[in-house]
Amino acid sequence: MAETIPEVIEPHRLADYLEVMTRAVFQAGVRWKQIAQPWDAYRAAFDDFDVALVAAYGDADVERVLAADGILHSARKVQATVRNARTLLELEREHGGFQAYLRSFTGYEALAKDLKRRFAFMGEMNAWYFLFRIGEAVPTFEAWVTTIPGEHPRMREMVALARSQGRSRER
Repeated sequence: MAETIPEVIEPHRLADYLEVMTRAVFQAGVRWKQIAQPWDAYRAAFDDFDVALVAAYGDADVERVLAADGILHSARKVQATVRNARTLLELEREHGGFQAYLRSFTGYEALAKDLKRRFAFMGEMNAWYFLFRIGEAVPTFEAWVTTIPGEHPRMREMVALARSQGRSRER
């Protein structure tokens, strides 16, 4: 099961942020394993998450991604990835770096609210997941999970893995 549980990363390039965000988008509503096992197909289909390339995708590119083997065939999720790449570029330009944007907020609640407003398919669960996976400060899982419906066993496993590796930035 561990191979289906994504780890906390230290983003080094804008593509790292897009990759984590895209995984959140595609995992929504499906089994994590369904997305984790063919993840290399997503990397290939989305040009290794090169943000400038993905942001420039047109209809033909969306169709190409949808036709790729191993990809969940959801036009809405592919289009969300393109929109999210464009938003990442805008925020990078506006703030002199995406991490500067993330750290321009006074706390998790304000940042999560802005992420949900600006990015496609970024609800409460995806905002927390995204920030947790890129090593930004988030509320403790035990406190946060009480604010959303459901049990979320994969999220629990992800948190346990990160804690065991000393990679959690929960507060």
